Amino acid sequence: MIYAFESTAPRIHPSAYIAPEATIIGDVEIGPEVTVWPGAVIRGDVGSIRIGARTNIQDGAVVHVDTGGQTVLEDDVTVGHLAMIHSCHIESACLIGMSATVLSRSRIGEGSIVGGGAVVLEGQEVPRFSVAAGVPAKVRKELDEETRSERIAHAASYVELGRRHREGLTQHEV
Repeated sequence: MIYAFESTAPRIHPSAYIAPEATIIGDVEIGPEVTVWPGAVIRGDVGSIRIGARTNIQDGAVVHVDTGGQTVLEDDVTVGHLAMIHSCHIESACLIGMSATVLSRSRIGEGSIVGGGAVVLEGQEVPRFSVAAGVPAKVRKELDEETRSERIAHAASYVELGRRHREGLTQHEV
């Protein structure tokens, strides 16, 4: 479902795929070829949320924002199942693992991976091309810049899957 909040409606690029079971509210801008999967909630009621091209927000993920704040996900970001993204900035070609939490005022540098279940603390910065894991998240290793293409390819696979859902998903009556 897509809802306006206090007269501010989401702006969704026509090439984006939004699953019918996803919820998008308020001051949310969704770029080209973004995919938002069942059960995801993107709630821009008290601040703004900007989601760049080819980013995918997987099943059950929550994207929210602090009052008066902003959440930014740049291009080619993958947000794994059940992840929590809150009032932070995630640079391009990042992968946020399943059930990871990225808290307010944190920043994930370009091409980085936040491991499944990790908790990125408020105000924490993860450098470019890093793997951060654990509770709290700590940088565990550095990545070669060439690995960025792997995360872009991963995001592109969701663009294709979104196209397939748009064309082939039908409700099945039992």
